[in-house]
Amino acid sequence: MKSIFDTISFACSRSITRAYSTSFASAVKMLAPSIRQDIYNIYGFVRCADEIVDSFHDYDKEQLFSMFEAELASAIHHGISLNPVLNAFQHTVKKYNIPQELIDAFMKSMKLDLYKKEYTSFAEYNEYIYGSADVVGLMCLKVFVNNDDVRYNQLKDAAMRLGSAFQKVNFLRDLKADMEGLDRIYFPTLNLEEMNDQTKHAIVEEIEADLHEGYKGILQLPTEAKFGVYTAYVYYKALLTKLKNTPPLEIKNRRIRVPDYQKVTLLAKCYLDYRFNFI
Repeated sequence: MKSIFDTISFACSRSITRAYSTSFASAVKMLAPSIRQDIYNIYGFVRCADEIVDSFHDYDKEQLFSMFEAELASAIHHGISLNPVLNAFQHTVKKYNIPQELIDAFMKSMKLDLYKKEYTSFAEYNEYIYGSADVVGLMCLKVFVNNDDVRYNQLKDAAMRLGSAFQKVNFLRDLKADMEGLDRIYFPTLNLEEMNDQTKHAIVEEIEADLHEGYKGILQLPTEAKFGVYTAYVYYKALLTKLKNTPPLEIKNRRIRVPDYQKVTLLAKCYLDYRFNFI
């Protein structure tokens, strides 16, 4: 029975989320049970694509990505895939009518990571962020608003700004790994060797503006989604604050993170804010 295979597929996407991002998995747990699995399904899909271009160094990444891309198209067309992650994802795509152009934009940005090492203009940078982050926020938004097109269009810009903010925080946090491990640098204004307080401040200001606009959208989210998205927002805001207070040389030399004990404190704060209607 296909229902058994679907159940296994959903479990696979949940396992991937929990294994690769404990912080995101914690935020997903704050979503209503009715939408939680579909966010796992989206994350499982984007994580697998990202791992192909970022991690599988001992294999032919281009070939793996082409195979994944072909399997994705087949999964969406036929409504099934023997790849459990893609089987779970196509289920959510069909359920919420996630536009194909969002999926195509995401795959385009992931494909850029196979060969592009530097973004020298804001046009390139913004296009990459749109595909790698903004559209993922929009996929999630389709789930959050239960495919309500009016509400989706009202919150679309805020969801994109929040996706941009999260991605840019990741870029700043992962400067060392991206440069040394993958020979990539995303910020067009940044020369890693010459990074100083001024250049870091400009990047932080850009992210803070995105977070500010994204927060406006969080306030308008349905109850089922608000607590979980707010939890992710608070975590990324705390991480940005830590990066803001860390000297540029230290950011270049190690990965900055929010310690587990602070994450617990942040989660408690989020719960109180939500419980007492502060958001």
